[in-house]
Amino acid sequence: MGTGTGIGRVRGLGSAKEGAHHWLTQRYTAVGNLLLVLWLLFSLISLPGLDYDSVVAWIANPLVAVPMMLMLVSIFLHLRLGMQVMLEDYVHDKGLNFLCILLLNFYAIGGAAAGIFAIAKIAFTGTAE
Repeated sequence: MGTGTGIGRVRGLGSAKEGAHHWLTQRYTAVGNLLLVLWLLFSLISLPGLDYDSVVAWIANPLVAVPMMLMLVSIFLHLRLGMQVMLEDYVHDKGLNFLCILLLNFYAIGGAAAGIFAIAKIAFTGTAE
């Protein structure tokens, strides 16, 4: 059958069948980040001015606010996936690994939520103050 040794199956050693999904998701977010950051750069370059009022008016446009929010979600998801792999590889203590990944999840979710809130506030009120 080829599923490893009996003791390996008992200990749970071997593939967890999650690596391919994780790897693909990180690649998809990388492509999404590339496209969205290029959109952001070209959009900023095409603005007539980069003063505060121009940028706030630009972000208040729903056709700008939605891609900005998607970019934030994609960037923070990509960050979480990459840092999770690094932590799993280099933090060997189980308890410390769990704590680090828990803090990473709070940071990624909190950062994305704060960014989305800031963009939504500008989009709905027309001001960042």
